[in-house]
Amino acid sequence: MAEAGAHLTSTVVSEQPSVFEVLAQESLMEAVRPALKHAVKVLAESNPSRFGFLWRCFDELYLLLDLLLQNHFLSNCSASFSENFYGLKRVSGRQRLPVRLGMTRTSRWWSLLLLCLLPYLQAKLEATLARQRDEEDFSIRLAQTRSQRLYRAAVAAYPYVSSAWQTWIFCQQLLFVFGVSRTHSPLLWLAGVRLERLNTQDIRDMEWKARTPGRPAGGSVMQRAWWMMSQAARGMAVSVSSSLSMGVFFLQFLEWWYSSENLSTVKALTSLPAPPPPLHLQQDQGGLGSESRNCPLCRKPHTNATVLSTSGFVFCYRCIYTYVKSNHRCPVTGYPTELQHLIKIYSPES
Repeated sequence: MAEAGAHLTSTVVSEQPSVFEVLAQESLMEAVRPALKHAVKVLAESNPSRFGFLWRCFDELYLLLDLLLQNHFLSNCSASFSENFYGLKRVSGRQRLPVRLGMTRTSRWWSLLLLCLLPYLQAKLEATLARQRDEEDFSIRLAQTRSQRLYRAAVAAYPYVSSAWQTWIFCQQLLFVFGVSRTHSPLLWLAGVRLERLNTQDIRDMEWKARTPGRPAGGSVMQRAWWMMSQAARGMAVSVSSSLSMGVFFLQFLEWWYSSENLSTVKALTSLPAPPPPLHLQQDQGGLGSESRNCPLCRKPHTNATVLSTSGFVFCYRCIYTYVKSNHRCPVTGYPTELQHLIKIYSPES
């Protein structure tokens, strides 16, 4: 990413970035995850049997990709991917004099932890909170144990904790704008680092590292294998970062396109077509008319008939509720499905 700092001169040394630069680099990584998630969703819906696992394991796969990418840039550029893209670096918060490119091992591990693991845990917690709300809306509340009540209380307290965290971020950014604080984010403060602009010497150091890759420390098989794995990871990180760099403006466009203002337009353009009935159901309906009244899961007449809005098939409420809660997809078509897609069917007699 030496091109990102081509505008720098030797007169700019350890200069503190502006609030616009630090907010721009944060918005870059916030746009990457939704764009990749939508691409994986479209791929999974096109072929659920082949690519469905990508959607089900998206959080874990994105965490692995994020760890690989951020570890490469923290090790070689002393910055995250988005920070390096905007010509910034991380330095120890206690250092006042101009410093060379590089981070301590402790600061690097704390930065990697807060950059990758914390957003993963937050995404998992928000998904759990969403499922909890769906279960409260679409299921009958049963007697709960003490551990379940504590769990529900912790989930209920999460919105207040999230609000307090957002308030802290806003206050930190306000202090950064007025020059009271040297960091704009609580995550940087927790990691013990701050952001500065890259200077000419930093760019030379990064170019030198790129031209002189490391060599295996010894001749043992394990050391050679570890060196080959590190070089493969480095090459993968470079290729991923190059792809993201070229597609950064496309990702920004996707973030705008799938915003709340364009939600209705996107929903109309990307709505799933009505799937045809499976062949075995067509044969059953041709031979026996009563088969159309049977649930595809239990093969018995519908009890409390419920239809899936994602596929149009009718099931017993108990059968489809249990299946969707465990597998999050339609059992016939394989389309991604959640509990809120269950619709009660009311017959004229009722």
